[in-house]
Amino acid sequence: MKKYQFVGIANSIVDVIAQCDDSFLDHMGIEKGIMQLIEKDRAETLYASMKERTQAPGGSVANTIAGLGNLGLRTSFVGRVRDDALGRFYEAALEAEGTGFPNAPIKDGELPTSRSMIFVTPDGERSMNTYLGISAELSTEDVPLSVVEDTEYLFLEGYLFDKDKGKAAFLKAAQATRRTGGQAGIALSDPFCVNRHRADFRRLVRDEMDYVIGNEHEWAALYETDLPAALDQAASECGLVVCTRSGADVIIRRGAERVEVPVTRVTPVDATGAGDQFAAGFLYGIATGVPLDVAGRMGCVAAAEVISHYGARPEVDVKALFVAQGLV
Repeated sequence: MKKYQFVGIANSIVDVIAQCDDSFLDHMGIEKGIMQLIEKDRAETLYASMKERTQAPGGSVANTIAGLGNLGLRTSFVGRVRDDALGRFYEAALEAEGTGFPNAPIKDGELPTSRSMIFVTPDGERSMNTYLGISAELSTEDVPLSVVEDTEYLFLEGYLFDKDKGKAAFLKAAQATRRTGGQAGIALSDPFCVNRHRADFRRLVRDEMDYVIGNEHEWAALYETDLPAALDQAASECGLVVCTRSGADVIIRRGAERVEVPVTRVTPVDATGAGDQFAAGFLYGIATGVPLDVAGRMGCVAAAEVISHYGARPEVDVKALFVAQGLV
């Protein structure tokens, strides 16, 4: 038995969440409903403007790994934080949830710990303003072989592809995990990210990944075609392909197997973390060996729970929800 069932490698970002109205977004010049990268000075201005803010250790894949840990799996998360207040908070909060954080905060780090200011409007839309800081500097030196070789599954985040050293770190980790009998996968993260690195993403999906999770816009961007053709190509190159579609049925492909998982539409309180927790529920199903349609339903249950309240982490026992719906 390997020490870990899931290890994630991605940006280590402290999520700072506050409620606001549309007029506040207009006043602060925040574009609604998107993730926007910002610089340090802008980050400090927005942080100071937030009232009744809550903080949580975040980043997309970190949310997924923490979700898997909360479901009872053995998890660890590889990231990069500075030895500052937010960095120490990140390490302590993640480990308090039961997910290991093997890289100690970096003393005298060249940049502050990353943070994302998330403004949630009454309609549940989230407007994310992310300062990448030190986490975007992750490189091969930050990938402990003792961790990535000792996991059943590795989960990566497409956002780190914006720097060559991030790509190199992913390649090192994926090859180490697969060399020791594990499986490697990635979240495509964002259609703009896919557009920036299309050729590299295609090679990664074809040559290094055992599973890939993305939404309909990311898959269409990856192959520059309509969704059915994109998923056909992806399924011919990768063992397990998952496509979420914003409230429409989830499409899952594994070899010749194809399933569609119905999604029950709910009015979101806060859409933050929906995709992250879908991935957690789905990957929990894969790791525990349930059929694809059941794994997909687990993902949908986890996503529905997290959008029913503020914040990117579940507030109830998600495994108990699985039991209540007859999924385990």
